[in-house]
Amino acid sequence: MRGLQLAGWALAAVVVAAWLALVEVFWLPLRVGGVPVPVSLLAAVFGNVLLVDVARRLSGSRLVAVLPALVWLGVALAAGSRRSEGDLLITGGDAVTQVVNLGFLLVGVVAAAFAVGRTLGSPPVSRAAAGTSSGAAR
Repeated sequence: MRGLQLAGWALAAVVVAAWLALVEVFWLPLRVGGVPVPVSLLAAVFGNVLLVDVARRLSGSRLVAVLPALVWLGVALAAGSRRSEGDLLITGGDAVTQVVNLGFLLVGVVAAAFAVGRTLGSPPVSRAAAGTSSGAAR
């Protein structure tokens, strides 16, 4: 039963992380009045830190907690690579666009590495804290 729960939490963590990473990539070119709005940078930092922490707390597994960071990295690298059709999501553009795009990659990777390091360096979450207790009073 525990393995099935972990698989469910792992699937949920991967799906949410992939969705958030895609949304962040599509927010990169966001501009208001010609001025770039770096919403993606904030979402990358807070999203990576929160997803890793929430995945660890809900699943009780450090392995499941690392999955959102790996998925984010995979999506970001795939978005920055040109496909055979010529599609490219993270583009070069002008100097400001390049700074926003590189900043997105930098802060996203640093936030993910920080969250994973904090998760791997902390003590294991007990099953009761992970929400898998039987509910009996202690």
